[in-house]
Amino acid sequence: MTPGFPQQDGLKIAVLCHASAGGSGVVATELGLMVARAGHEVHFVGSAQPFRLTGTGCMSGPYFHQVSGFAYALFDQPYPELAAANTLTEVILEHGVELSHAHYAIPHASAALHARSMSGHTRVVTTLHGTDVTLVGAEPAFRHTTRHAIERSDHVTAVSNFLADQTREVFGTEREIEVIYNFVDSTRFVRITDPTVRARFAHPDEALIVHVSNFRAVKRPEDVVQVFARIASEIPARLLMIGDGPERPRAFELAQQLGVIGRTHFLGSFPDVQTILGISDLFLLPSSNESFGLAALEAMSCEVPVVAARAGGIPEVVDDAITGFLSPLADVDHMADRALQVLRDPDLYTRMGQAARAVAVERFHPSLIVPKYLAAYERTLAKKSV
Repeated sequence: MTPGFPQQDGLKIAVLCHASAGGSGVVATELGLMVARAGHEVHFVGSAQPFRLTGTGCMSGPYFHQVSGFAYALFDQPYPELAAANTLTEVILEHGVELSHAHYAIPHASAALHARSMSGHTRVVTTLHGTDVTLVGAEPAFRHTTRHAIERSDHVTAVSNFLADQTREVFGTEREIEVIYNFVDSTRFVRITDPTVRARFAHPDEALIVHVSNFRAVKRPEDVVQVFARIASEIPARLLMIGDGPERPRAFELAQQLGVIGRTHFLGSFPDVQTILGISDLFLLPSSNESFGLAALEAMSCEVPVVAARAGGIPEVVDDAITGFLSPLADVDHMADRALQVLRDPDLYTRMGQAARAVAVERFHPSLIVPKYLAAYERTLAKKSV
């Protein structure tokens, strides 16, 4: 049982999510784990085991069911939605699953709706995470499919007010969308004061700056390198780039061109991200669009001030001039100036770090957020299906 969560009669819930280290997969996995600890039976369904589900060591679950592929010459492309719907239907019928929680509209919500039709007795909760609306959903090839998934789900949530508003604007829907923020486990994401851990990545006199993302264009990783180059020209500093994606080679090339490659380390999909954040001094997030900014919240929980672009849902997480600084989009000079302001002023740095931790604990703690999902599950099961 998980302290702070209301104990209910055990529900049987299926979770569909991406397996990668991206925000939606991380949130879905962490939520599923906590729902399971609250006494519910949780079944993850996906093409691969979710990134943060590994090594749970719990004999009572949660459980993972792998979606099978099918190679056939007639199919010139895979059909993940149909395969997921089939596997989910099997899980629903075999385990008596009452509710399917789809994280991401396409393909997961659509797969859950197919499974609802085939099984005849499950409810569908869809959580929108960002690019399923702003990128995939806005693509003409998926626009009607995404809108159908949203409007036919039994309940819809979004991870920020910004994203809820974007969904209504993009799809012209008046569908009720409940805003439930992401959360951070503040017992895991904590400040690490052991100097031997930090010494693995930086010298004692160097500021340790971190960026975590999937290295897609919307994350603007080249801006991170440019900001760091300006910082490194003023003070001793080192940059850790965590994650992988299509823009990583361009960021690497830029670090070479700007002469900071010797102080920039590309660590790939580093599994122990809480340790990296726990020893960091500053977190950079120059994204052009963030529905929430989970990585920034995880940094804040580790008492790390954040310098980010004022974009999307980031202002709902980062309080400007309190837990960090918000800069105009693509203004790398402004970001560098604000970063140097924090790093050169020990009192400001300490004050912002403590405020960041307080916000993470007081506004985004699992004991505040997870019960909202549990309440949404109960309300969804109690009402008539869409």
